[in-house]
Amino acid sequence: MEDRVAGQLLAWYDAHARAFPWRVPPGQGGDAGLADPYRVWLSEIMLQQTTTAAVVPYFERFTRRWPDMHALAAAPDEAVMSEWAGLGYYSRARNLIACARVVVARGGFPQSEAELRELPGLGAYTAAAVAAIAFGERAVVVDANVERVVARLFAIDAPLPGARKPIRAAAERITPQERAGDFAQAMMDLGATICTPREARCLVCPLADQCRARALGLQGALPVKPAKKSRPERKGTAWWIEADGRVLTVIRPGRGMLGGMRALPDDGWSARGDGSGVPPIAGEWREIGLVRHGFTHFTLKLEVRAWRGRMVGELADALPAGEWVPTGKLAKAGLPTLFANAARLALADLPG
Repeated sequence: MEDRVAGQLLAWYDAHARAFPWRVPPGQGGDAGLADPYRVWLSEIMLQQTTTAAVVPYFERFTRRWPDMHALAAAPDEAVMSEWAGLGYYSRARNLIACARVVVARGGFPQSEAELRELPGLGAYTAAAVAAIAFGERAVVVDANVERVVARLFAIDAPLPGARKPIRAAAERITPQERAGDFAQAMMDLGATICTPREARCLVCPLADQCRARALGLQGALPVKPAKKSRPERKGTAWWIEADGRVLTVIRPGRGMLGGMRALPDDGWSARGDGSGVPPIAGEWREIGLVRHGFTHFTLKLEVRAWRGRMVGELADALPAGEWVPTGKLAKAGLPTLFANAARLALADLPG
């Protein structure tokens, strides 16, 4: 089986490859058929735990504003974080900036999988994907889509995450020496469009005749997922502080939840505990509403409270350092989704 998988899958990919702004169609990448390393790397960082549909507009905006690694490396941190707002998992953006500067300082991307892993933000999957797609190195690329395809193809029925070792070993056996990047993208496309989590569309699958799970009638049961763990719920408060048509925003600490992002002041909630509920200044605070948001390891119930008035004297001195943004410009201020939703509640509550 292993000898035939690559040939069948690449023939299917040549005819059915999905089109993305970061992808070079089969046979159109010059002599080597390879994609621009900057665009491959940027897309792979963005695609971590995020759908292609969500990533496309962000990728297009990023590459218009910063068309190459040198431009991105020279960009102010706040500008990059603001452009990233809404894409989530903000440590990726911080690593993006750090990696761009390392690559420029060393004179370009390393081309081997091992060296790529030494760059900030590049784990095993991302390093393998960049090595294969951008540099043509034979690297074994295993994301969630590939994991599912391989588990079904070889009928690997051990529960995840324990199944990852035999899945990777099986993926190693079918990865070809030539066109490893196209093969990796073909596996991703197969998992995203045909061998999907909800449905295995075996009648149109190019590997159906070799799939052991299909032969056993197990394709819908694989891969075996672990039981979901319940996530703790935390409570916090966001403070909408408005004076003269402007709202106070702050830059969150570089480390921690939503690190380095512009936000509304809050009461110190975190993944480890609830916020204090203590407002930054005394006064009449209006209850606006509640925002619910899911993080990787916990969910947050964020109460939004508003203070509106004149900001003078001791009141101004008591506030955290930040920037006053006109209410009409908040949509372009780069607030992450959590605080953008809180701002929408407060804006809807504006008098008149």
